[in-house]
Amino acid sequence: MRKHRLLLLTAFAAAASLAFLDVAGAQERTVKFAGFGAKSGVVRSFGLNSEAALKAAVDAINSQGGVKLGDGTKAKIVTEYLDDRCNAEEGISVVRRIASGDALVAIGPSCSNVAEPLFGILQKKVGDASDSGLQFPIFTDAAIKGGLAKISEWAFRNTPSEATMYDSLFKWLRVARPELKTVFGGVEEDFAHSRASWHAVMKEVAPKAGFEVKGEAKWLLNDTNFAQQVREMKAAKADVIAIAAHPFTTCGVVKEMRRQGVKPKLLVGLTSSSSMETLQGCAKEVDGIVIPTSFAPVTPEAEKAAAQTAKFNGSLDLHSAGAYENVMILRQVIESEGVLAKPDTLQADRAKIRAGLAKLTETDSLIGKAKRTAEREAVKPYLFVHAKDAKWVVLHKPLPN
Repeated sequence: MRKHRLLLLTAFAAAASLAFLDVAGAQERTVKFAGFGAKSGVVRSFGLNSEAALKAAVDAINSQGGVKLGDGTKAKIVTEYLDDRCNAEEGISVVRRIASGDALVAIGPSCSNVAEPLFGILQKKVGDASDSGLQFPIFTDAAIKGGLAKISEWAFRNTPSEATMYDSLFKWLRVARPELKTVFGGVEEDFAHSRASWHAVMKEVAPKAGFEVKGEAKWLLNDTNFAQQVREMKAAKADVIAIAAHPFTTCGVVKEMRRQGVKPKLLVGLTSSSSMETLQGCAKEVDGIVIPTSFAPVTPEAEKAAAQTAKFNGSLDLHSAGAYENVMILRQVIESEGVLAKPDTLQADRAKIRAGLAKLTETDSLIGKAKRTAEREAVKPYLFVHAKDAKWVVLHKPLPN
């Protein structure tokens, strides 16, 4: 009898131990997001800020207990951020490496010249057995060149529409500043985003708003001498100079403009230059420049997210804010789609995330509601900011979309 009781107690203890291990294992389950972007090179600030924003959003969720999985388990989010150096080949290599691991989704890239060929290696249409493309969801925070998500049904973007923002900006300027009649453009000709923003957007929408385009000057992303381009600007005598360039060359150009005494009535900048990097590099020279953006700390949510990101040594702008928002959107999708985050459900979970993102028709941005399109793009709220006393200040808030 005593021996029988001892055997029962031993069996009970073993069962309890196994149950404890099962619970502990469930509690230790994690959800992995992989971020990637430019952490080196001329545009390294984009990747560094997106990484900080991603970490801040993950920390905010984990501090509240994590994300709820399909079986009721709470899981913490873990993340890593890889450098693609704003290079297409490296971006493709990075994503193949991420997809071969245990990440459920990737957030990135920073650069459109990476996103476009990268989306091309993904399966174009979900369920097409004849297409051997990569079946892995990518949710872009920063690469902003128009229309890229339509390349693959595994590609999603949370970036604003520059066509919409600059069309609105030039129409508003025509009314608010009727003395402005002519525009001259400057463009980083070798950078996909800058080139598209000038040739396919600003140069197209400005005449439709009633402006005469007087010409354009071109330079490269790594250029440091802009004397000839600024001489062309000076000769054009345009009321508005629109600079489709990132912070490094924007600062180089405006400093050369000051040296040559070129003083247009207004400067218009590239969305990507509405950043702290621009103000740190040439605040005095860009004072007054007007730029449309999908982020400014104008709501309690935006202020809080900016403060959280600063703790991780980054700053929020229209690109890195996308990374923060993407993490929050992915939490919603994981919970609504019943993701399990188990080793044997990896591909099924990736498919659930893809399907969940595709279902979305509206999301919360940090400054208001954003709509989702059938082509997996975002229609984000936006505003116009201008540089004033080394700060970005809201100049105008267009009506919501």
